[in-house]
Amino acid sequence: MVFSGISFLFIFLPLLLPVYFIFAAAGYRKASNLILLIFSLCFYGYNMPKFLYVILLSVLINYLSAYFAAEKGRKGRMALTVGIVLNLGLLIYFKYANFIAENLGLIFGGFDIGEIIMPIGISFFTFQGMSYLIDVYKGKVQVQKNPLNVALYISLFPQLIAGPIVRYRDIEREIMGRHENLSDIADGVVRFSIGLGKKAIIANSIGKIASDILGLDQSFYSVSLAWVGIIAYTFQIYFDFSGYSDMAIGLGRILGFHFPENFNYPYISKSITEFWRRWHMSLSSWFRDYVYIPLGGNRCSMLKHLRNIFIVWILTGIWHGAAWNFILWGLYFAVILVCEKFIYGKTLERLPKIVQHLYSAILIIVGWAIFYSPDLSFAARLLKNMFFMNSLPFINSETIYNIIEYKAEFIIAFICCLPVKNVIIDFFEEHDTPFSEGLFFSVRAVFAIGVFLLSIGYIVSSSFNPFIYFRF
Repeated sequence: MVFSGISFLFIFLPLLLPVYFIFAAAGYRKASNLILLIFSLCFYGYNMPKFLYVILLSVLINYLSAYFAAEKGRKGRMALTVGIVLNLGLLIYFKYANFIAENLGLIFGGFDIGEIIMPIGISFFTFQGMSYLIDVYKGKVQVQKNPLNVALYISLFPQLIAGPIVRYRDIEREIMGRHENLSDIADGVVRFSIGLGKKAIIANSIGKIASDILGLDQSFYSVSLAWVGIIAYTFQIYFDFSGYSDMAIGLGRILGFHFPENFNYPYISKSITEFWRRWHMSLSSWFRDYVYIPLGGNRCSMLKHLRNIFIVWILTGIWHGAAWNFILWGLYFAVILVCEKFIYGKTLERLPKIVQHLYSAILIIVGWAIFYSPDLSFAARLLKNMFFMNSLPFINSETIYNIIEYKAEFIIAFICCLPVKNVIIDFFEEHDTPFSEGLFFSVRAVFAIGVFLLSIGYIVSSSFNPFIYFRF
């Protein structure tokens, strides 16, 4: 089940919200939490009911491990170690066993373990569970004695299968003490509608373009067509993932939860360092706090600092998928980040802003070419096409057709990558009067309703509705 699907919008939500708010309004928090937990498990089990045991096993592992990890001394350390091993074991088995067996088979032969199907969202809920366990051990949060509350935290449907990665301390008080109100509900509805528009109107439309171009036979390619295709994918993955994050944050707000932001206009970055402060922020901060800093961060020798950077980025690549292209993608960004930090970062800052933006845009697009590729040979072929290494013409009729036919989609996607919303908000704040405030909320409401209705039209009329981050 996806947020942009008919079954979610017109069956799941209409069933959940009235029942939930009846109990929430009456002050029955335990009952409303139980309803939310049941619906969250139904949401997860809708397409893959046989994998419900995986998320329940994750809940059990983290509940028991954290319970004992809260104790000081050797017993607490042992519980922490066992909990992390079991969490990683679950993740490695379902996500990486096939990849490991395949590569061992290439070296030694005879490692056929059959196909292991990966449960949706396992990387997200595993990282959430581990953050809870580690924070309990470090004393940053109180251990939760009620297993149903741990289950609600890990399985909460808005952020269950695609983030943002919500830490327990972000919503610790809200699990039992949140207060739903009309202001939050209105903000949540608007945020959800905008996210739905990003996904259904922009990501799906431009994603179809990317799929059609990048799926073409080599004989149809030109250098410029390869760039058009991967630029379309660059827009698709941003609006796909940030749209889903917006919907998750909006749904959380409706239900009284305040999830952390996950994107902050990453394509306006002037360096790759800045890009990773703006893209998938909940994952970047997770690796910073639970891997990079415990390894020593930058408070160590240069060699160890370099080691820490490469470890984090190899793990970031592996987190996204069990394939060599993801490992290469992580290493690619590790090298760039090291270069920015130790070689040319200060020089880059002195260049004209337009040059900084172009530098970042090109490197980001090349990164998405590696990320998109199903294997290294495809990545090599695509990059050769992009950089004049395959004896292709610079431009051909396919390029011209796609640019002319889909110019509106590209222009809209480009504009929506910019912080236009911030400019509008700043304008209304500068002209802060009762009239301007009322006008702002009226315009926002009309805009959200329009985007929602238009999104429904796109969803109903199109069968193309993939979601990239379901793979992770």
